Amino acid sequence: MSNKWTQNDMPDMTGKVVVITGANSGLGLESTKAFAAKGATLVMACRNLNKAEKAKAEVLQQTPNAKLDVMELDNASLDSVRTFAAAFKAKYDRLDILLNNAGVMAIPRTETEDGFEMQLGVNHLAHFALTGLLLDVLTRTPGARVHSVSSSAAFGGSIHFDDLMGEKAYNRWSAYGQSKLANAVFATELDRRLKAAGHDTIANSSHPGLVMTNLQENSLQQSDAPLSERILYRLIGPLIGQDISMGVLSQLHAATAPAAKGGVFYGPKTFRVRGYPTEQPCNDALNDAALRQRFWEVSEELTGIQYKF
Repeated sequence: MSNKWTQNDMPDMTGKVVVITGANSGLGLESTKAFAAKGATLVMACRNLNKAEKAKAEVLQQTPNAKLDVMELDNASLDSVRTFAAAFKAKYDRLDILLNNAGVMAIPRTETEDGFEMQLGVNHLAHFALTGLLLDVLTRTPGARVHSVSSSAAFGGSIHFDDLMGEKAYNRWSAYGQSKLANAVFATELDRRLKAAGHDTIANSSHPGLVMTNLQENSLQQSDAPLSERILYRLIGPLIGQDISMGVLSQLHAATAPAAKGGVFYGPKTFRVRGYPTEQPCNDALNDAALRQRFWEVSEELTGIQYKF
C-alpha cells in the first residue's frame, strides 16, 4: 500500500450500501462524510435520532447530494439490534460495508438492558449480534466487508473469561481494553470463518491512534478521572495526537482500499500514535486460535445469535 493513503484514494462508492454504527459523532461522523463524498448510500445507525438528524444536516452541507438514511440503533439493547436488522433487511437487499464503529470509553460500571457490562455490551456484543443478523445480506453482496473499530487500548487488553462482566472486580480502563481487544479478536475470527466457508466477504479491524473526539470528553464527564488523565486529554493529547481527518484513515482504508486484507489490524504508522495507515501487530490474543474459538462461543451464548455461514 501507499505510504500516504488518504481519503482521495478511496474508490468510487456509487451504488454501494454502507452501515455505520454511531454515525452521528466522532470517527463515525467523519467516516459518514467520507463515504457520502464518494457516492455511497449511507445508513446512519444511531441511538439518538435528534443528534443523528443534526449530523445528517452537517453532512448534507458538505455533500448536498449525499444519500443518507437515519435509522435507530441502540447498542445497549439487543432488542434494538434485532429491530434495526429487521428494518434494514426490509429496505435493502445488499450491504457492501458494515462499519462497527459505535462505542463508549472508560466509564463507571453500568449495565446494558440485557445485563451486560456496558463497555463489553456496547462495543462488542451488540456488534457481534448485528453482524450475525446481517450476515446473509453481507455474504450475498459481492466483495462485502465488515470492519470493526478497535483502539490502542487493545494492545495491552485481556479477555477476562472468569469475570467478563466485571462483577468481581471492575476497572474502567481494563474493561475498555477488554472490549476493544474483543473487537479485534472478533474481526480476526470472523474473517477466518468467512474464508473457511468460501465467502469473499472479508473482516478486519483498526485503531485510529491518539485522536481527540467526544469519547474522551464523555469519559471525563461520566467518571471521577484523576488529574493526570484530564491533563493528558486537555493538554498533551492535542500536542501529540492527530486530527480526526487523519485518525479516520485507518478504518477508511481497511473498509475500502482494494489492497486492504481480511484478518489484518491497521493503525497509524508513526509510533502507532499518528500518521498514515499501515498493517501492524495488535495483541497475541489475535493469534491464539483456542482463545478466539472460546470467545466466539461465549459471544454466541451471551447474545443468542448463532452465525450461519
